Amino acid sequence: MATALEKTGGLLLIVDQIVGLYGDSPPYVMLMSLFLLTSVFSQFTSNTATAVLIAPVAFEVAAIMGVRPEPFLMSVAIAASTAFCTPVASPINTLVMGPGNYRFKDYVVIGVPLQIMALAIATLLIPVFLPF
Repeated sequence: MATALEKTGGLLLIVDQIVGLYGDSPPYVMLMSLFLLTSVFSQFTSNTATAVLIAPVAFEVAAIMGVRPEPFLMSVAIAASTAFCTPVASPINTLVMGPGNYRFKDYVVIGVPLQIMALAIATLLIPVFLPF
């Protein structure tokens, strides 16, 4: 799918839209936006598929912004693993839903604050270990 996006020009279309929205912002804003985009996708698709689809976008955005791609790629990797907000986000979430008597709302109530914490921590720490 990532290769198809690249060959059809879909990748550049997505990158142009993201850079158009946040291109003049500091890299921290782009780091957060890529985290949010990846995190939202990972709620409905597998984390592996999400990372494979968004990683080329992050790489191209970094190239256009003239910064190193590693912080953006790490943000995508971490965000793809934050599938807390829906029971369909991860097989484990689905597995414990029945025995735990959880409802869809329970995942949202607990998952959204966890996502926000992961976003804040990643935004603060990724640039420390992988500078722009």
